[in-house]
Amino acid sequence: MFDAIDWSKPWLAPLRLVADAVLHAGDWQGALNDVANSLGLHNHRGMPIRFVPQAELPPGMAYEAFISVTGKVPTRENLHDFFNALVWLSFPQTKIQLNALQSSALEASRQSDLINQSRRGPLRDAATIFDENAALLVSRDVDLVEGLRAHAWQHAWLAHRDDFIRDCEVWLFGHALMEKLVKPFKSITAHAWVLIVDDAYFEMHGEAKRRWLDTAVAQSLAGGLKTTDFSPLPVLGVPGWWDRQDEAFYGDTTVFRPKRQNDRFN
Repeated sequence: MFDAIDWSKPWLAPLRLVADAVLHAGDWQGALNDVANSLGLHNHRGMPIRFVPQAELPPGMAYEAFISVTGKVPTRENLHDFFNALVWLSFPQTKIQLNALQSSALEASRQSDLINQSRRGPLRDAATIFDENAALLVSRDVDLVEGLRAHAWQHAWLAHRDDFIRDCEVWLFGHALMEKLVKPFKSITAHAWVLIVDDAYFEMHGEAKRRWLDTAVAQSLAGGLKTTDFSPLPVLGVPGWWDRQDEAFYGDTTVFRPKRQNDRFN
């Protein structure tokens, strides 16, 4: 299944280091645990993080609750769960914080809604969106971020293309988003989580940036999140992430939609 992944794609660059350690091993699932052990990964209850077969998830038990109670991450042999595991190893603090939020929301729903246990609730919905489809939009240029929030795609990504390349970065986090991009199509849209940074961030190297982002995002999530915290980001519009990003490309309003007042997130 790994043959379908094109590791030369720019959006996969932050995962390559840990992916190499896993893919070059004979047993990729065992290698995930070797890396997790070497990093000393634990969940929010102090349980060691381990990747286990899906069959270990008890029937009727929520996936997030199982991870919270046991530290075990059910992992199937597919790209969706493979990318999820890579994100655990690359952004562990953020994944731990998300799991803590999800398990807390589950516990609250059990206590307040004994009749309808299937209802997810706003916090759990937002955490799931982040986990599955988030992209981190990192910028020291607030005007460019506001332009993207206003859906001024050509302003941010064409007229100010060089400024965006110099002052902004996009890091994928959502593992379902990564899975979609194995076979990329123009309309793939992420839920962007914005981080405003200063010049010192851009003076760091790749791994230092990743560690800093992991800490910063985990801290920002500690206070909770909601679906309106996100902004839509058609990821193949990111400068350098697709060919022929000209005026006609960004002028495709089926993908680069103008802002509407009733958009679900902004």
